[in-house]
Amino acid sequence: MSSTGQRLVHIVDAVEWEEFIATGADTWTPPSLGTVGFVHLSTPEQAAVAANRHYRGARGLQLLVLDASILRSGLVWEEGDPPEPGMVFPHLYAPLPVAAVLYTVAYPPGADGRFAEPEL
Repeated sequence: MSSTGQRLVHIVDAVEWEEFIATGADTWTPPSLGTVGFVHLSTPEQAAVAANRHYRGARGLQLLVLDASILRSGLVWEEGDPPEPGMVFPHLYAPLPVAAVLYTVAYPPGADGRFAEPEL
């Protein structure tokens, strides 16, 4: 699957991201890189699937909107865990370069705790 011109998203805790940005570091190494070996990413259309599976009801989340062309090295499309029928997710097998972050957007759940597809 080509990532040219494509936008991907990464779900983060807003406070954690702001604290990280204040460090001035060039790459973000989320805990998942150490625990499962990759950074979880989604297409914008997949963000709600991932958020509802892993963050249902969580507050204070943000989406990092990413330029996928900057992530070419280390970007692999694979089944999720557990698999979501008919979907493959982008996984980044490297730290996330801050240069790939186009912008961030708040990602609150609805009143029922479920996340909807984000408006980017």
